[in-house]
Amino acid sequence: MKLRVAIAGAGMVSRHHLIAWSRAARAEVVAIQNRTLEKAQNRASEFGIRRVYSDLEEMLDREKPDALDVAVGVEAHGHCVRKAADRGVHVLCQKPMAPSLGEAEALVADIGDRVRFMIQENWRFRPQYRRIHAWIREGSVGNIGEFHLHARSSGMISPGPQIPPPALVRQPFLADLPRLVIFELLIHHLDVIRYLLGPMAVKACWTRRIRPRLSGEDFGMIFLVSQNGAGGTVSGNLSAPGFPPRPEDRLELIGERESILFEGNVLKRTGDRPQTLRFDLEDAYQQSYDNAIAHFVEAILTDTPFETDRLDNLETLRLVEAAYAMAQRLQESDKDPAEFGRRDDDPPDPSPVRNDPRGIQGGTGR
Repeated sequence: MKLRVAIAGAGMVSRHHLIAWSRAARAEVVAIQNRTLEKAQNRASEFGIRRVYSDLEEMLDREKPDALDVAVGVEAHGHCVRKAADRGVHVLCQKPMAPSLGEAEALVADIGDRVRFMIQENWRFRPQYRRIHAWIREGSVGNIGEFHLHARSSGMISPGPQIPPPALVRQPFLADLPRLVIFELLIHHLDVIRYLLGPMAVKACWTRRIRPRLSGEDFGMIFLVSQNGAGGTVSGNLSAPGFPPRPEDRLELIGERESILFEGNVLKRTGDRPQTLRFDLEDAYQQSYDNAIAHFVEAILTDTPFETDRLDNLETLRLVEAAYAMAQRLQESDKDPAEFGRRDDDPPDPSPVRNDPRGIQGGTGR
């Protein structure tokens, strides 16, 4: 049996989805829809898809697919998911699930258990993170006490006068997002940390808008504590000179007996059984889509749970919302960032490190 799949959306990300679908032996894309029909026709021609539509409901009614892959802008996710669920069609939805936590919670409530509903949160499906997850589960690393996952990119830096930054050439809509680096990028990294280390709580967050032309923040640092007591940070900077235009990850995990470092394309494990692995990052990027879609197909056909179902993804969205709330609290505070979190009745720090309060200007960009 093959899973019959329709896809909504023919933008940049749809190409990665369609490459993955073409590699899924137990699935077939039967139709593609996009409001601009020409874009759908171009994708259909590229991937040999027989039928093309500009109207979502017409596609669903005529094709009666088993599943819908939602690869449109986040503002249209709810509409697409609801239309599919109304027809008993299972859903794979590109992250973020919805523009806000409240809208995501309402969407999950509306869909209920009528259909299977997975979020395409693909970062955790990258091969380096699958390997790290396996190492941790082996037990030789020991309990993780400290973690740091950072993403750096020069994507918002213009290469010259009147030349748009490469990130905006690739995804122009980023310039107008009121919530940018956390909502669009670090949502992946928060999910990865949850995947590797379990439930998390946000303790503080600091955001900045470095590039004035942006509506949202291009830098964010989130301080978290795990349910098991590990502490660490997740951070991102889209305006970091000297880094590649596309975000590059760096992960440190400090365990009781071993430590793990992923930097550039190299994954290292220290301790009694040291190991070094190298990854082709372009290949790993596409593998994340391949692996996520293969997981969706397998789970549908075997009626097994999704790793990133809608309820699991709500936990990641709650961390995103908590991070922005903490950032807003810091922005509105009249305290120096070094004093943030100190109660008024706490004794003064004997040797405080003072930061320039101008450093918090811009906040979340709202």
